[in-house]
Amino acid sequence: MKNFVLIIITIFLNFKTLAIAENIVPIIEGDKNAKIKIIAYESLTCRFCGDFHTKVYPELKKEFIDTGLINIEFRNFPLDLSALNASKIAHCENNGDSKILHYLYKRQNQWIKGNNILEINSNLKNSLKDSNFNLDFEKCVNNKNLEDHILEERIDGAKKYNIQSTPTLIINDKKFDKKLNYKNLKKTLEKMI
Repeated sequence: MKNFVLIIITIFLNFKTLAIAENIVPIIEGDKNAKIKIIAYESLTCRFCGDFHTKVYPELKKEFIDTGLINIEFRNFPLDLSALNASKIAHCENNGDSKILHYLYKRQNQWIKGNNILEINSNLKNSLKDSNFNLDFEKCVNNKNLEDHILEERIDGAKKYNIQSTPTLIINDKKFDKKLNYKNLKKTLEKMI
């Protein structure tokens, strides 16, 4: 009888964990039925990813996302523990909204500084004080389900698309292999429309 109860408890906990993991909504912008789908593998501590969000993304959003021509999914490819923690914040209690992600990239230079993970976490936490996101920082950073989700995305990107650096864009299941600037991206997208 004890073994049966242990098996039931184990099954329940596994289903509960799967249910929680399934509630992690991907961060996607744009028309879900768009002809062109972009997956952006990023690390929140990568300055090139920050450049993408400040220099390329605004035009991409205006010309292609807001017009329904493409949708973009932001996937995690953390390059270090700081990026992993920031990714947890970006996903925590946001239901797939990209506001926190863009906020963190916009303020990347404020929170990325520090001699160790404790200092960087403190800077990350302080950078959120100016926001109205109302997140429980400790709860988000210590969320094991979020961590598993983020690391699984990283592993999947490495296996499926041979991602080795960030940012890497996958456009309709093919790796974008040109220099990542708006001019090159726009040319590629216009050919696909």
